[in-house]
Amino acid sequence: MTTSTPISQDEWKFTAKDAALRPDLFFSGHRACAGCGPATVLRLIMKATRGPTIVTQATGCMEIVSSIYPYTSWGLPWLHTAFENVAANASGIEAAVKAMQKRGKIKQEHIDVIALAGDGGTYDIGFQALSGALERGHDFLFILYDNEGYMNTGIQRSGATPTGASTTTTPAGTVQPGKLEKKKPLTDIVLAHDIEYVATATPYYWKDLMIKVRKGLEIKGPAFLHIFAPCPRGWRTEPAKTMEYSKLSVDTCIFPLWEVVNGKRALSTPSKIFQLSPQKAKPITDYFEGQGRFRHLFKPENKQLLDQLQEATNKQWQKLLKQCETP
Repeated sequence: MTTSTPISQDEWKFTAKDAALRPDLFFSGHRACAGCGPATVLRLIMKATRGPTIVTQATGCMEIVSSIYPYTSWGLPWLHTAFENVAANASGIEAAVKAMQKRGKIKQEHIDVIALAGDGGTYDIGFQALSGALERGHDFLFILYDNEGYMNTGIQRSGATPTGASTTTTPAGTVQPGKLEKKKPLTDIVLAHDIEYVATATPYYWKDLMIKVRKGLEIKGPAFLHIFAPCPRGWRTEPAKTMEYSKLSVDTCIFPLWEVVNGKRALSTPSKIFQLSPQKAKPITDYFEGQGRFRHLFKPENKQLLDQLQEATNKQWQKLLKQCETP
């Protein structure tokens, strides 16, 4: 179990010094690729824990790179489960903890349960178990690290893959310009389950991410955190630019930062800038440039699609603004 000192809401600051002094519970030495966004995400998540914690993780990139037998990168109780049932596993752990507390076999007041999955284990294969766990109201934090594809099995498209992206199952060519379908609106689907806390985050804004992890843990009942995590291998980007693309996803309003607490949605500070000063938002081409999965969009014959994607991004941003509280 982790033994980090609980942090009250008044101390939700997580300065760089605070983060540096908190123990690492996701160790170095794993097999993640150079520049891996999800690996940074996991380290930040583990630094935001508040005390005894159990992690269960679906099959995926981060499970494979962190648990190659007989080694582990986890400094706390951790369970690997199948692609499709990490939320069910978390439900069982939470129920077992409650039963053991009731019988006096566990003395701790709080034992947090975190479920981790990539977009395959959340958007697609694992969605049924997630929906069921949210409906039942289990007290755990589900964290999605979204790298927009099935990266560890060959960079296939998933429900999280955006329109226009080239993957091994939606290759860009003369027949079609990458994936034709839209990215599934997963956070809106999760919100429809009427849970108390749902939020988005990205590792460039690490303080915002850590604060949201802590909020999700302290909420009574299920909470959901959607973290955008660039993948250099799958996106065909330079490993050194992972954090740059993490920031650009927010700066272009492709992945705005917001949170919903008890049904009230509000933009998080980085995205509030573009609400108050729309002219500061960057065009989506700034985000697409340098990503091999989008390079075909800059060909003359695909200019119309590029314009449509900018229009769709603007439309989604305006829709989000209408859903948010007035700043």
